[in-house]
Amino acid sequence: MVEIESLAAFERHLASGGSLANVVLQGLDLRGRTRELLSADVTGTVFLGCELEKEALQAVLARSAMVFPPFSGLPYSPYRGSLYSPEELYAGFDPARPESYADTPDARIYAHWHARGGAHAPSLLDTLAQRLHDHAITDAMEEVLALQSRGQPRKVVAIMGGHSMRRGQPDYRSVAELARELARLGFFLVSGGGPGAMEATHLGAWFAGRTEAELASALEILARAPSYQDREWLSRAVEVRAAWPLRDEDRPVSESLGIPTWHYGHEPPNPFATHIAKYFANSVREDGLLTIAKGGVIYSPGSAGTIQEVFQDACQNHYKTVGVVSPMIFLGRDFWTRTRPVYPLLEQLARGQEYARYLLLTDSREDIVRVLVDYDRAQVPPGAPR
Repeated sequence: MVEIESLAAFERHLASGGSLANVVLQGLDLRGRTRELLSADVTGTVFLGCELEKEALQAVLARSAMVFPPFSGLPYSPYRGSLYSPEELYAGFDPARPESYADTPDARIYAHWHARGGAHAPSLLDTLAQRLHDHAITDAMEEVLALQSRGQPRKVVAIMGGHSMRRGQPDYRSVAELARELARLGFFLVSGGGPGAMEATHLGAWFAGRTEAELASALEILARAPSYQDREWLSRAVEVRAAWPLRDEDRPVSESLGIPTWHYGHEPPNPFATHIAKYFANSVREDGLLTIAKGGVIYSPGSAGTIQEVFQDACQNHYKTVGVVSPMIFLGRDFWTRTRPVYPLLEQLARGQEYARYLLLTDSREDIVRVLVDYDRAQVPPGAPR
């Protein structure tokens, strides 16, 4: 079905002679467009959260259209037609007043969600609105992933890791440098969209068009507020974004996708991700994140959440539930064999399975890049353009 998510697109569609039959109209204010709606074929048309004048509403309902009415009193739109951006979620934030985060849309949405019962909201309308919102986010995310980079489909690679990884740590720098190199090679980086290793992922992508010296300078600024719990954590990120803004010519390599959740309200969304798919339902977010990373998943040091992702990913590879078997790469030999000895168990679990040959345990950035590049090349049919 055709999806129309802006008034400009609506007007272009009608001007080109397009029919509204079997079209999805998402979150549009169509008051003032009653004449067009009265004369249009709206058979099978779906109005998601659109504003309609009474005459238009009665007419479209009488002619087999489906109308999902807007919700009132919510700090978010259940029918939004696009992903979030850092600018939208952090609107109103003043770096000189870190406490102003409480006034941002991100903080207000979390406060509303928490006040209504969080993941166990008793209200059917609240849970329905959240599910509709998350469905809209998934739809918008699929549109972003369908966009082509340099004439080719996006090659999606995820980097997982803990939110407690501090700016200034060697691991943080390693993840940022790895992400920068992968982005420069044309991979589209995704993460859980929070702080720590996740932030380092998007920082690296943000600096894909910049020099190593510029990235090093940014790392020094960020290290002044090492933890997401530090008062100036977000302020330092804003400072870095202002000093090295994302240039239009860098977008083909620097765009990235963060997938955070309000379920973990203590984790602010990543200010360096250009696209943010923020969910209410953490289960939908976790499974979706691993599902889209068909180019491979890199596991940097993390805790319970990261380890959960390891076995979710292993399950997808074991049963081939997403249609491909892709690399599972563990960055940090000592961490994954001694601190959190997950790798030996996974190696045993994979014995005799196809994904056993896609497991890698390493401390080498070069090894990671080689494995991902080789895997990507192997997915291209012979003779197909790259």
